[in-house]
Amino acid sequence: MRLEQTHYNNSETGCCAKLDVKLWDDRELSWTNKPFLKDHIRSFLHVPLNFGSVISRDHAAMQEAEAYPEEPFWITDEVSPWGADLYLAVDKVFPGVKIETLSGKFLTKVFEGPYRDVGKWSQAMGEHVAKRGLKLEKLYYYYATCPKCTKHFGKNQVVLFAQVKQ
Repeated sequence: MRLEQTHYNNSETGCCAKLDVKLWDDRELSWTNKPFLKDHIRSFLHVPLNFGSVISRDHAAMQEAEAYPEEPFWITDEVSPWGADLYLAVDKVFPGVKIETLSGKFLTKVFEGPYRDVGKWSQAMGEHVAKRGLKLEKLYYYYATCPKCTKHFGKNQVVLFAQVKQ
C-alpha cells in the first residue's frame, strides 16, 4: 500500500491534511486527460448530505488500487442545489469505479472564511479570470477540510479551480 503518500496519516487530526497554500494559490494548471474518480454527492440547497460516506468509499477504492497521487485533492462541481459531482484525483485508471478525465487550462485561488462566502469567492474568481484576459468556462471547488478539521486548524480554506478559455 502507498498510504504514506497521501499525507493523511501525517495529519495532526488523523483526518484531513492541512492545506499547503503554496501548492494551490494563484496557480495555472494545464491538464490533458487528467484522470479522476467520479462520484456524486446528494445535497440539500448545496449543503452535502452524504459527503463523508461517499469520500470514505472512494478513498477505500483508491487505497485498494494504490491510485493516490502524490498530493491528493478532490474538486466538486455543484451541478444543482440537490447534488454535486465529486472528482478525486487519481494517478492511474483502475476498475470498479467511474473514471472521468478532465482537460484544459485551470486557474486556482485559495479563499478563507465561512462556507456562506462561496458566492463572494465565486464572483472574486470570475474577476480574477477576467483580469487575466481569459473567459471563465466552469468553476470547481476544493473543500480542503471537513468541519471537524476546520475547527482544529482554526480556519476554513477552499480552493477554487476556474476552467478557462482564451
